[in-house]
Amino acid sequence: MGPRIGPASEGQQVPDKETKATMGTENAPGDKASPDPQDVQPSVFHSIKLFVLCHSVLQLAQLMISGYLKSSISTVEKRFGLSSQTSGLLASFNEVGNTALIVFVSYFGSRVHRPRFIGCGAILVSLAGLLMTLPHFISEPYRYDNTSPENTPQDFEDSLCLPTASAPAPAPSNGNCSSSTEAQHLGLVGIMFVAQTLLGVGGVPIQPFGISYIDDFAHNSNSPLYLGILFAVTMMGPGLAFGLGSLMLRLYVDINRMPEGGISLTIKDPRWVGAWWLGFLIAAGTVALAAIPYFFFPKEMPKEKDELQFRRKVLAVTDSPARKGKDSPTEQRPGESTKKQEGPVQIAPNLTVIQFIKVFPKVLLQTLRHPTFLLVVLSQVCLSSMAAGMGTFLPKFLERQFFITASYANLLIGCLSFPSIIVGIVVGGALVKRLHLGPVGCSVLCLLGMLLCLFFSLPLFFIGCPSHQIAGITHQPGAQPGLELFPGCMEACSCQSDGFNPVCDPSTRVEYITPCHAGCSSRVVQDALDKSQVFYTNCSCVAGDNPVLAGSCDSTCSHLVVPFLLLVSLGSALACLTHTPSFLLILRGVKKEDKALAVGIQFMLLRILAWMPSPVIHGSAIDTTCVHWALSCGHRAVCRYYNNDLLRNRFIGLQFFYKTGSMICFALVLAVLRQQTKEARTKESRSSPGLEQQLLVSEPGKKSEDSRV
Repeated sequence: MGPRIGPASEGQQVPDKETKATMGTENAPGDKASPDPQDVQPSVFHSIKLFVLCHSVLQLAQLMISGYLKSSISTVEKRFGLSSQTSGLLASFNEVGNTALIVFVSYFGSRVHRPRFIGCGAILVSLAGLLMTLPHFISEPYRYDNTSPENTPQDFEDSLCLPTASAPAPAPSNGNCSSSTEAQHLGLVGIMFVAQTLLGVGGVPIQPFGISYIDDFAHNSNSPLYLGILFAVTMMGPGLAFGLGSLMLRLYVDINRMPEGGISLTIKDPRWVGAWWLGFLIAAGTVALAAIPYFFFPKEMPKEKDELQFRRKVLAVTDSPARKGKDSPTEQRPGESTKKQEGPVQIAPNLTVIQFIKVFPKVLLQTLRHPTFLLVVLSQVCLSSMAAGMGTFLPKFLERQFFITASYANLLIGCLSFPSIIVGIVVGGALVKRLHLGPVGCSVLCLLGMLLCLFFSLPLFFIGCPSHQIAGITHQPGAQPGLELFPGCMEACSCQSDGFNPVCDPSTRVEYITPCHAGCSSRVVQDALDKSQVFYTNCSCVAGDNPVLAGSCDSTCSHLVVPFLLLVSLGSALACLTHTPSFLLILRGVKKEDKALAVGIQFMLLRILAWMPSPVIHGSAIDTTCVHWALSCGHRAVCRYYNNDLLRNRFIGLQFFYKTGSMICFALVLAVLRQQTKEARTKESRSSPGLEQQLLVSEPGKKSEDSRV
């Protein structure tokens, strides 16, 4: 759910020598070349600070448009009749285009005009966001009841129980279907899949090129601060996406083409569909505006010369005693980056694209041979699978489990879950720095974080609401299940088999799919001060012939959603404690010259093994808990009702499975590191005493380097 760094985040720092050689000779488009950059009056776009500001805004907008679909996933399912498996596949297609091209970013590096490529990618993201809204404009208006072609109050009348002799014969579920109708539906869904793929393709150059550009032209001391600001602002993107979804889903989907008679739905009605498309328009416009400055930044700019005064003051107050005698490692950082270029990553700029593709599998297998690297990546795959499934389907889970609106679910997630994730990442990095943790200490911190996360996840299995009693679908304990879908009391009625206009018997808290299935033959509207209440009377299937209320039955345990989400947020924060120490374990688990490529391979594997398949797996698990499907052209469409106990156990159980897998991997990492430490001490004891004394002297410098990462 948080920002994911592409493989070029470190690997694109390779051509420093070329950068220095061409410094001042290539500025903004149209500028004349000059041997000395000081002879040219720099424009406002020659400031790395302005680039950091623009890139923070762009990445914030990009993650907002990427995460917006997850905030409206249940709404898109209802609008286009999609199963959770299909909607999960739609969400994962964002990673397909990204994964297919992300490796080539490592190859091109700074050969290209990075700001322009970032701007072009942002424009493509904006166009993909506009393409996501196209199905709304080319499809027919939303019909929340199949009994009428128009959304008018007549829908209530058509849902009544009418004698078979005086009513038209009920149309079959596929009566309005034809080959052209099915082709149109497939075309609408196909457009959204193409749009999601383009979203991933457009996002490929944005983060890697931006990070490498900042690191190339920022002062060595300022670069970590700039990247920290960038990531801090970027992390707010998904939270803003859910906040935007909360606002947009309160508006009716066809707000731009409302019927003359208005609509008779409220936001609490299970048939309500919000304006999911409007958020894509807003986010796409934001990305397009943020892309404009990138076409004015130069390919290369003079490297920042001065350290920020703010950073000098902070370090003078906090680190002045600790920095005595430790300035030499910091001054040698440019030299260290030069040494990094001597490894296999330095070979990439001299290879053609075909040679790069041929060499990459060998390098991949060679990197995976490191036991620490492999185990840490597997643990991160488990955590990313948990995050991908939770981020995609948590809003829908809260809607169905606690019977709340989609808008309220998004508001809670945006206010509670994402801030806790940010806090977890920051606290994890602070603990690594404050405690000067080495590889063994980082593995202990990761293991402890996952143990606590599992502990606080156990109560989630027992916090939830029971399923509503649905006549003809779910049965009370001890009741004799009938052979037919609906009771025989409504056999005299001509009810639509695919109708959906739920009503509730308040005395028994039994819900009926339509008033017709409750045997109701009349409708009464009572006007109140702020709203009107609809009742259905003369119901032959209701005990005591009591009137029934329009809409689903209210839940008596909706208040449990807040403690449930607080536990989820606490578990997310504890799991995010592992973010920084696990990243450090990867950097310490491979050779120095392989670090940049190892980071790229890490994120490529996370996309392939976690972010792509996890939403589909979670969606398939949710579909197995459905007890009543809506039919569209004879095929299963969206699920109307779920078994809440099964839904909770399988969704939380899948999350628990991934958390357990991550904990086991971190335990194995700790065992491997302890074994390696034991073997190293055995070798030291057999060597000369002078070598052991030398290792003890060099230990503080090692801790300083670990904490700096």
